[in-house]
Amino acid sequence: MIKEAAIVNEGCTTVGDVLIEDGRISRVAPSIQTKEKVTEINARGLHLLPGAIDDQVHFREPGLTHKATIATESRAAVAGGVTSFMEMPNTVPGALTQELLEDKYAIAAKTSAANYSFFMGVANDNAEEVLKTNAKKNSVAGVKIFMGSSTGNMLVDNYNTLNKIFSESELLIATHCEDERVIAANKLKYPNPTDASFHPLIRDEEACFESSFSAVQLAKQTGARLHILHITTARELQLFGNMLPLAEKRITAEVCVHHLHFTADDYARLGNLIKCNPAIKAPFNREALWEALLNDRLDVIATDHAPHTWEEKQLPYVQAPAGLPLVQHPLLLMLHYYRQGKITLEKIVEKMSHAPAICFQIQERGFVREGYWADLVLVDLGQNTFVSKESLLYKCGWSPLEGMTLPARITHTLVNGTVVYRGGKTLEQPAAQRLAFERG
Repeated sequence: MIKEAAIVNEGCTTVGDVLIEDGRISRVAPSIQTKEKVTEINARGLHLLPGAIDDQVHFREPGLTHKATIATESRAAVAGGVTSFMEMPNTVPGALTQELLEDKYAIAAKTSAANYSFFMGVANDNAEEVLKTNAKKNSVAGVKIFMGSSTGNMLVDNYNTLNKIFSESELLIATHCEDERVIAANKLKYPNPTDASFHPLIRDEEACFESSFSAVQLAKQTGARLHILHITTARELQLFGNMLPLAEKRITAEVCVHHLHFTADDYARLGNLIKCNPAIKAPFNREALWEALLNDRLDVIATDHAPHTWEEKQLPYVQAPAGLPLVQHPLLLMLHYYRQGKITLEKIVEKMSHAPAICFQIQERGFVREGYWADLVLVDLGQNTFVSKESLLYKCGWSPLEGMTLPARITHTLVNGTVVYRGGKTLEQPAAQRLAFERG
């Protein structure tokens, strides 16, 4: 039982107790007394949040385990208050068949510290295989289409394939949107880029808008359920509305913590460490993203956690891979902006817990509700967290946030009612489950 916590949930904060039985929240009340002896966590002075659900991570297993594994990165996730994740298909081999997709679930079942799901990957020539996922629509996160090239070379640019998937998939379709023709033209403009400051010039606002516009048009034509990942530009925001409740939207959008935090001005300091696709762009885009997040044109906050080794990131700009590790600190980073008055606690919980659960129709998670799984995070807003190399749990061993002091500390993380992180340490207790979905 969690006692006397400030419970942040469904738009309000109230002090109360939470009783957990058999991995689920059995009761939420101002005060709970039980006749049975229960283990209590004294949460007086702490805030209790539903665990964050990260809808976009790259944990690199199988095939790229020199960068990360499901075991290492899921432990970093729970240390950061992320209790569930959905992982992308661009591993080696890519998750392009039903068998390869299930192989990833088997690895997670044995090694993950957080609840898990995976996306089925799309290539130009596997549409029929992708559509077999319809039969698993309540046990798979969705379908992922790279409409722009990124790590793993899974670009889908065959219109017939795109049209077939958009027309016939019964699952949510998540897209990475960057227009390859625009990028190719920009590479001709900048034939000899010397450092990461060229990245937002090559993978620019037009590349993102043209691809996102195409995806939205295709979704409207076919009626597909579309979710566009990592929006980075002010221009793209005109493609999304905020007049409907999230559960009724057919087209939704995600923003990532690094695009809310960094701008192109930071390349001078961090270089390849913040090279990612789509690129971190000029400051006016960040301000537009914040506005759209707060007025609900952007629906979900995620990380796009994408680790590479330190040595890989030290390569010259053109050779250095795109992506950065973030899953250990997304909640704390948003609490940094809460302290600045940029966002409320309730809005953080909405965008990191409630909204992913609603958007993906995740069964019985994302809220502090009776009957729901007890995926919970306790946060002390009276303490700080210093991001040091020694504190990182990523296999890659580095973070672009190193040296930053974040104005809160995660004291406990519970996954399915089991404490998996406490007092700065991950606890080796099997608790994670495969996410289930409620789709008609």
